[in-house]
Amino acid sequence: MITSRIFAPEPAAAAYRLAALARALADGGDRVTVLTTRAPAADSGEPAASAGIHQASGPAPTVPIRVRRFPVLRDASGQVRGYLQYLSFDVPLAFRLLFARGVDVVVTEPPPTTGFVVRMACALRRIPYVYYAADIWSDAAESTGAPAFVVSVVRRLESWALRGARAVIAVTDGVADRARELAGHDRVTVVRNGIDTTVFTPDGPVTDGPPTAVYAGTTSEWQGADVFVRAWPRVRAAVPDARLMFLGQGSAWADLQRLARELAPDAVEFHDLVPPREAAVALRSARVGVVSLKPGQGYDFAFPTKVYAALGCGTPVVYVGPGEASAVIERDRLGRAVAYDVEATAAALIELLQRDRRDERERLSTWTNEHASIGAAAGAAARVVRDGARAGGA
Repeated sequence: MITSRIFAPEPAAAAYRLAALARALADGGDRVTVLTTRAPAADSGEPAASAGIHQASGPAPTVPIRVRRFPVLRDASGQVRGYLQYLSFDVPLAFRLLFARGVDVVVTEPPPTTGFVVRMACALRRIPYVYYAADIWSDAAESTGAPAFVVSVVRRLESWALRGARAVIAVTDGVADRARELAGHDRVTVVRNGIDTTVFTPDGPVTDGPPTAVYAGTTSEWQGADVFVRAWPRVRAAVPDARLMFLGQGSAWADLQRLARELAPDAVEFHDLVPPREAAVALRSARVGVVSLKPGQGYDFAFPTKVYAALGCGTPVVYVGPGEASAVIERDRLGRAVAYDVEATAAALIELLQRDRRDERERLSTWTNEHASIGAAAGAAARVVRDGARAGGA
């Protein structure tokens, strides 16, 4: 069983990661039930039994996947983010877990409140659970200036959830190190994120247009995508017809639009969320993909999947921010990685926008297939989950 406040078809890394895990388990013959929220896209007419299972990479899973959705509170941007929103998922989840039948193991994700509920329910029923740690929420809360008592509560909840897990899956080495510290055990396995390399590929339709940089995905305060808008006047001075395109949503969306009107009118485009295949067309057609992480927000160890999506399409990346992604991009010549600085960002963008690097598309795509296939990542995570189920009760 998988529990998460977000699941495909909602366009987010966690949603696709868990959908891929569900498919990997089902393809191995396991019965999978997903307890999640009623997504905005859930009314699209998709069959309820398979809603949200991205099947672009092949036929239906070997064993059908049951997705059980429940109404939930969402914020103004449509996301399940905030204390009341989390509780609107966690409280019903407790009852759903207590009365669910035929459960051998539970997989859960942050926030820590959900981990708390899962540990309580699993302890009462003597069911093991696996905690899928995409990040460390208490560190993020501390770095963003949350009150000390809030940080303390979140850290206690997170530590308690990690300690009780039969196994922890961490998406980066940095997350794994912190998870071990908070959990007090070494049952932590690193399984990096990935993307669907059958969708994000250099082979497929493209659109003609001026040199374009594309940001594809969620925007929020901790991602700091405004650095690209602030750099764009400098970029346009060197590449007059260059355009910046945002595809997505998020809490910073409106602020980005206002900033673009002030600094780069008629040079920055904003498009609502699109299906993965449409995002792939935009990235494939772009001269560069752009990704950012604002330092000091508690996510310095993250490796954004936006990087993989662009590279899978054969498009180099300008990455702005700290962490492992910066080192990998520079080491493997995947684009440019610079500090979170407007002038450095502009210089990197100008460099790549002025190049036609179509001859490198195959190399970048091959790197992605070797290092960031979501299928391979899901298979590795599925092995951890199966081992957790065999390990016995909580």
